[in-house]
Amino acid sequence: MQDVKNINDELERLESIPTPGNIVRFLTFISDGLHFGVDTNNVIEIINNHKIRSLPMVPDYVRGIINLRGQTLPIIDMRLRMGKPFQEYTPQTCIVILEIESNMIGVVVDSVAQVIDIDLDKTAPIPTENRQELTNSMISIDGTVILLLECEALIENHM
Repeated sequence: MQDVKNINDELERLESIPTPGNIVRFLTFISDGLHFGVDTNNVIEIINNHKIRSLPMVPDYVRGIINLRGQTLPIIDMRLRMGKPFQEYTPQTCIVILEIESNMIGVVVDSVAQVIDIDLDKTAPIPTENRQELTNSMISIDGTVILLLECEALIENHM
């Protein structure tokens, strides 16, 4: 695992480096023991140690809001969004700030891992009986299965 500053630096450095063909750059993170990848085109930054203010009358996976440099952002807990129980946050817990369809949100994850390039031609569909609404494809890299996150599904019909 890399620390948040190193990942943010790497995201910034790689932003101007194009990827060839059907290669897409993904930020990988872990939540509830599962490895996920999110297209770096959706990633604004990664933050930690931010106070989340709770809100009434929102779905349980919406942990609340934060003020990020004057902008109020809703915060979704990835574990809760997957229907898993809440787990206390650790020093590795961070918030991945995403831009999805012109909306900025934060997603609480257990830890960030790395930025990797993935050939979309080598991904496999997730069998429909095992599919979570948040993902529809996966790839195995060095023996680790990475579920590719559908960002739009995080907010679809819920925010």
